[in-house]
Amino acid sequence: MNVISKFKETVTSVLPVMAIVLVLGLTLAPIGSALIIQFIAGGVLLIAGLTIFLVGVDIGIQPIGERIGAALTSKRNLFLLLSISFVIGFFVTVAEPDIQVFGDQIHSIFNAVNKMNLVYMIASGVGLFIMIGLLRTVLKLPLKILLVFFYILLFVLSYFSPSSFWGIAFDSGGATTGPMTVPFILALGVGVHSVRSSGKDDDSDTFGLTGVTSIGPILAVMIYGIVLSSNGTLNGAETAAESAAAESGLGIFLHLIPHYAYEAALSIAPLAVMLVVFQFTLLKLPPRQIIRMAVGLVWSYVGLLVFLTGVNGGFMSAGRELGIILGGKAAGSGGVWSVLLICTGLLLGAVVVCAEPAVWVLTDQVEALSGGTIKRKLMLVFLAAGAAVAIGLTMLRALGGFSIMRILIPGYALALLLMIWSPKLFTAIAFDSGGVASGPITSTFVLSFTLGASQACGGSSDAFGVIALVAMTPLIAIQLLGILYNRKKNRDRLTEKEGK
Repeated sequence: MNVISKFKETVTSVLPVMAIVLVLGLTLAPIGSALIIQFIAGGVLLIAGLTIFLVGVDIGIQPIGERIGAALTSKRNLFLLLSISFVIGFFVTVAEPDIQVFGDQIHSIFNAVNKMNLVYMIASGVGLFIMIGLLRTVLKLPLKILLVFFYILLFVLSYFSPSSFWGIAFDSGGATTGPMTVPFILALGVGVHSVRSSGKDDDSDTFGLTGVTSIGPILAVMIYGIVLSSNGTLNGAETAAESAAAESGLGIFLHLIPHYAYEAALSIAPLAVMLVVFQFTLLKLPPRQIIRMAVGLVWSYVGLLVFLTGVNGGFMSAGRELGIILGGKAAGSGGVWSVLLICTGLLLGAVVVCAEPAVWVLTDQVEALSGGTIKRKLMLVFLAAGAAVAIGLTMLRALGGFSIMRILIPGYALALLLMIWSPKLFTAIAFDSGGVASGPITSTFVLSFTLGASQACGGSSDAFGVIALVAMTPLIAIQLLGILYNRKKNRDRLTEKEGK
């Protein structure tokens, strides 16, 4: 168990954000000593909980996905593969910590939205599009055509969906691809790729499953919004965000433990049941491996409990309060405070992306695939700039209240247009990496901060869409880098020919 490595990854992600909050919360936007203490305690619990959870994923949950993927591959039964993949995708998404927090955030703004119903809709979308993504791999369907078709479908469907759900729907696509879901998706994708008869398949076919899967939650949440709107459920449902803390001081954490112990159990229990069922029907693993996986599930449960308690006990509360203070001053005074709010968003975007461990993995991968032509530092600059602009635009939306579609439509149109010139491999990596930039910190602190700022400016739901914007920027950045790489490679070939 590489506990130290996971701890370093989590600390690297969380500490920069905590530093920004402490500087602002103690100077320009004082949030009070009590909330500062809760924030620090919540941050410590978040680091501990996410570390424990990730260790549990490594030793218990990810091996389950790999074993099931290998077993399904050996059966050579497409119907069995697709149906069980749906079940796996559903249960794993329900257990995803980012989705649990995201559901709480939605319910805090829209009381009429039942958190678990929303989570089940998102999980259903993930399961369905895992099936579609795997079917694409087996049938060798072009990824670019599939992406164009479904994104056009999404924007057509948005015309019928309530505008208050646009940001929520696109946010769900980024929030889904978290530390629980991605390892399962990758394990299944690798397993299914090995089913294919040809040994000379295009390397780009090993990527793209995560990108296709992230479309499912967006589609599902839009449909959910249409249903709620048609029933009149959303009428008058938007409310001011409630305080996350029922008590003040550190006692809030003890107060929250029973509730999140129950929620964590609801999330992990289906995975335990799935392991038992597949052990008797498909896996037939030796007792030693089953015990190890069971221990991993226990670690994941404890980590999820600690994570949710820390996030809801103080970490998100401080973020929301900081957003309320800065947003209130910007809305009331404008000028310098508006600039400060937007600059804070820019800084948070750059810090969150640069501190995200998955981004470092991605940049290593692209540098290796490009033979060193595309440097990691260059990629980090592109990704950090994109995420900074995304959160900066969200702050601008909080102040101006304009529609999220004014950003999403041209952004995705550009991403789809770039597919014409971008190499297939880079397109697949780009759409896979859309959820990489929007990690746990974006789904917790950044979303809470933008909710607070939007609430202070008079539009609580204007915050939704920040995860979507952060997730959208890699689609553009990595494809641009792919185009640069392709041109560099062509120039090198031309120079080599002229030299001969």
